[in-house]
Amino acid sequence: MKQEEEKPEAQQEQQDPMDTSSPDTDRAFESALTALESKVRELESGDLPLEQALEAFEQGVKLSQHCQQTLDAAEMKVQLLREQGGAAELQPFDDNAN
Repeated sequence: MKQEEEKPEAQQEQQDPMDTSSPDTDRAFESALTALESKVRELESGDLPLEQALEAFEQGVKLSQHCQQTLDAAEMKVQLLREQGGAAELQPFDDNAN
C-alpha cells in the first residue's frame, strides 16, 4: 500500500521536469536529469516487476529525450551568442575550449 501512496508523487516528479513552459529551464533540466538517474537506478536494481520496469524504461526514454533537447537548445544558444568582428556568427560548439 505504501508504494501506491508514493506513486502519484513519482508521477508528479515526472511531469514537472518535462514542463518546458517553466521559466526556470535550468532547474527543470536538473530535475529531469535527477529523475532520469533515479529511473536508471530503479531499473538496474532488478527489483521491479516486468510491467513496472517497462513503464520506468518508457519514462526514462522520455526524460532522456527531454534532457537531450534541452542540451541541444543550450548548445544552439551558445553558438548564436558567439560573436566575431561585432557580427553574430554560427560557430561549432567546442566543449574542450577554455
